[in-house]
Amino acid sequence: MPVITDTPPPAVANDLTALRTHLDRNIPAKKANDNLLIATWNLLAFASLTREWTAGANASPKRDLRSLLAIGEIVRRFDVVRIQEVKGNLRALRDLLRWLGDDWAFVMTDVTAGAAGNDERMAFLFDTKRLKLSGLACELVVPPEWLDEIGPDALKRQFVRTPYAVSFKAGEPTFILVTLHITFGDPTTERIPELKGLAR
Repeated sequence: MPVITDTPPPAVANDLTALRTHLDRNIPAKKANDNLLIATWNLLAFASLTREWTAGANASPKRDLRSLLAIGEIVRRFDVVRIQEVKGNLRALRDLLRWLGDDWAFVMTDVTAGAAGNDERMAFLFDTKRLKLSGLACELVVPPEWLDEIGPDALKRQFVRTPYAVSFKAGEPTFILVTLHITFGDPTTERIPELKGLAR
């Protein structure tokens, strides 16, 4: 059974070369004391992994080593990546971190229980050569006293998946990033109460 750190077969290697070329053209290079590259990514149901280079038609899950290498190539172009939908099963995340190497770390929430929470976590992956944690890691909750200010229909319930805030240090400056996975609304105006609550 192949593992993520093995040399990929030629077809996979060719795909990765093409992806790297595309990323080189479209994502700025990391430059010390000059830029900070931040991304956010909803990696749909980021959980287990089929440890084959290409998952077969009947494989479950469909995410395989080829797709995980592509994810890794994108992630490593950034200093910090906020990831939504990390599931309770951490196989793909652990393999990704193994491939990224010792200079990468992560911090994440616990699993959100309940049907609406969908067994999901939120995570930050970050390049420790460029960033350090500066101490704060918290979930954001809107105090009940603020709900009337937001609007009469705002937040009929608390956030389904509580927004997650983490502070980082890049040299001397410290900054806070928040990741969230708001309730899907149809029409999209149904998303506004949660966004107002978070902004407040």
